[in-house]
Amino acid sequence: MPRFRIKWLIPTLLVLLAGTLALYQLRPRSVEVQVVAAQRGMVEKVVANTRAGTLKACRRANLSPGVGGQINALPVAKGDRVRPGQLLLELWNRDLAAEAALAESEATAADARAVAARLQAENARRQADRQQRLFREGLVAEEAFDKANSEADVLFASRTAALAAARTSRARLGVIRAQLERTRLLAPFAGIVAEINGELNEYVTPSPPGIPTPPAVVLLDTSCFYVTAPIDEVDARAVVVGQQARISMDAFGTRRCAGRVRRIAPYVLDLEKQARTVDVEVEFTDPADTGNLLAGYSADLEIILETRPDTLRIPTQAVLEGGRVFVYEPGTRRLRERLITVGLTNWDQTEVLSGLGAEDLVVTSIDRPGLQDGVTATVTQKP
Repeated sequence: MPRFRIKWLIPTLLVLLAGTLALYQLRPRSVEVQVVAAQRGMVEKVVANTRAGTLKACRRANLSPGVGGQINALPVAKGDRVRPGQLLLELWNRDLAAEAALAESEATAADARAVAARLQAENARRQADRQQRLFREGLVAEEAFDKANSEADVLFASRTAALAAARTSRARLGVIRAQLERTRLLAPFAGIVAEINGELNEYVTPSPPGIPTPPAVVLLDTSCFYVTAPIDEVDARAVVVGQQARISMDAFGTRRCAGRVRRIAPYVLDLEKQARTVDVEVEFTDPADTGNLLAGYSADLEIILETRPDTLRIPTQAVLEGGRVFVYEPGTRRLRERLITVGLTNWDQTEVLSGLGAEDLVVTSIDRPGLQDGVTATVTQKP
């Protein structure tokens, strides 16, 4: 009899063990999650550029002589700092310089002739006045008075002609000097020579109508910079001049600079195979941020549309479609799905208007498989 009982006891124990093992394997498994506590802080609504923007100097001048000619002087080089009015380039102009010297001499002679004619006319007028007094006193004949008066009129007419000739000579000198100035390229403002297209003794010509040619000298004003970047046409509707912005540049890593919207393009740019965008310009608000900058850096913008300085917020990555979040309950070690009302949102933070309380633990690892309401969870990281 005992042997019979042992014979059936062993299979029974094996069946019970297998069932227990099956139940253990079928139990709800704990999901490993990462959580963050909902806290109060600042949330901003921002828009960003769709493609990389460009850092530009506030003033850029593409300079070329107004006439063609051979380069005779090139006293600057790339990278040189120049002051306003400094000579950048000069064409061969000895012929014009000689003409200007000749015209100046002629103008000086014409001025002298005009002075002599004025003195002669004034003297003749005094003589005519004297003859008039003598004629009234009966001391000279009328013929002598008429002759003196006519000579005075003739000399006054000569004086007028001499003055006109002097003005003509000065005007001719001005024309030649203007032609001479067109052979010289002067810096319109203080800046840095960014580019020079030409060498000594090379011949340069101005651009024909409709055919652009490279400028002889490119001058940049590096005392002021701004960023221009394309903003999607949908987002651009909310951008206005004067809004605050943040500027970031790849060359400076995580550094952020404060800026302000200074201009919005008056039209939408439609480029083939690209989204329609609006170019927005943002200037630096702190001059200290413009040190060591180089025009042409790639830059990105974040334009701040609205700010909530003290509001309940959670990481944006914790919010699922439809405003759903998973909240971890430490007491039960389970996840609960909640529906929240969101306010302002950006890439990093989302404002919570309702549905959560301060210090509620929301799940940020929403890509983990097995997330569902009521599931047991294990927190692997809690900031």
